[in-house]
Amino acid sequence: MPVEHISHGVEQLCDSGSAIYVRALHEGRIRSEQAEAAPCLIDFGLLHPDIDDVEWLNPITPAAALPRLLRTIEGHVTEQRRREDLLTAAFQPLMALDPRGSAASDDPAITVLDGLERISAAIDQAMSDTTEEFLAVQPGGTRPPETLAEVFTRDQALLSRGCRMRTLYQHTTRHSLPVLAYFERLDGDVEARTLDEVTERLFIFDRNVAFIPANKDRSLALELRHPAVVDYLATTFDRLWRLADPMWPKSFPQPSENGITARQRAIAGLLVEGHTDSEIAARLGMNVRTARVHIAKLAATVGSHSRAQLGFRLGQSGLLDQEH
Repeated sequence: MPVEHISHGVEQLCDSGSAIYVRALHEGRIRSEQAEAAPCLIDFGLLHPDIDDVEWLNPITPAAALPRLLRTIEGHVTEQRRREDLLTAAFQPLMALDPRGSAASDDPAITVLDGLERISAAIDQAMSDTTEEFLAVQPGGTRPPETLAEVFTRDQALLSRGCRMRTLYQHTTRHSLPVLAYFERLDGDVEARTLDEVTERLFIFDRNVAFIPANKDRSLALELRHPAVVDYLATTFDRLWRLADPMWPKSFPQPSENGITARQRAIAGLLVEGHTDSEIAARLGMNVRTARVHIAKLAATVGSHSRAQLGFRLGQSGLLDQEH
């Protein structure tokens, strides 16, 4: 099974991206399908389509790429500072109305966390302070083994204190050996469940503090301590948890009707809504290649010979009307 590509910032290329970029520089170009494992190279502008042959990608030289990427980071920093100023300006009049006065500043309802180090430190502190429960939503099909190794000690310490841990994943995570091995090692009141789709990443500690991402690359996060907001997020988690399937037993049969699995039916629903292959893969936590295999199966089932008519035929087929 192909390794899922994990989104990351421009400041550090992933291993697959580095290898593909070096190869493209050595050879002068690289075939498009050979770069599918590292879409970040196109996102960051390090590879671009050959104007004479779209089957090939040409690399941008490091000397040309570096100044442009630096400008991107500078623009990001400037934008975050602007947002902090706007957020501060918006909350200053409200703070004056707070009957608790200056004491409220010691425990702000919303804290903007800028940078992975600051986000990790805040989450680690919240984990250390937890006395009852840790709830988590982890979208995507898998998690890197090195990330799981880093959080194992922290998570086991929480369980050893008698706390419980509940994690929601997407169904594709059931096939992730690193995630399964991680849960086998944990000892305590721990449970994981899965759904086709989940929310963005969400951490809730003792139903008192929550963390959510504030941008797509997760380099910016919000620490939430407002009781109404945290309760709303916890209630959302509880409702998704009741709808989810337990992660164990690890064998997860895909029940099918007329040869169509529940996973393919979920894909069909997104196709009817007009989503692209990439959007469907991201929503369901799988890579684009796997999504296209399922889409091809759906097309064959309903007799569609083009993408243009696939959504219409799926809508008319009655597949989405079947209970599952």
